[in-house]
Amino acid sequence: QVQLVESGGGLVQPGGSLRLSCAASGRTSSSYAMGWFRQAPGKEREFVAHISWSGGITYYADSVKGRFTMFRDNAKNTVYLEMNGLKPEDTAVYYCTAGRAYSSNPRAYDYWGQGIQVTVSS
Repeated sequence: QVQLVESGGGLVQPGGSLRLSCAASGRTSSSYAMGWFRQAPGKEREFVAHISWSGGITYYADSVKGRFTMFRDNAKNTVYLEMNGLKPEDTAVYYCTAGRAYSSNPRAYDYWGQGIQVTVSS
């Protein structure tokens, strides 16, 4: 079992920045690929970014490319999502996830955090 706990969400003005963290614990959590997904009210859960277990490979949704950066610190069993240039359409609950292989398909992941709210509004 792997447990994931997100932190760092909140309210930010358009154009602002936030850094989300996801602390992982449990069995060999550092060997998992990690992903971030988000879900806005009334919408389906959508892929945001994923990273390989080593951190050497990252991939982003077109909607966040160039604004968001995902990275990990395996010594701390933590992954991060640095979000810059935030837009109102980025408002959603953000979920951290872990799986044996990175993918933009949420069904590829085995473990999910409880989610954390990010609200972009003036």
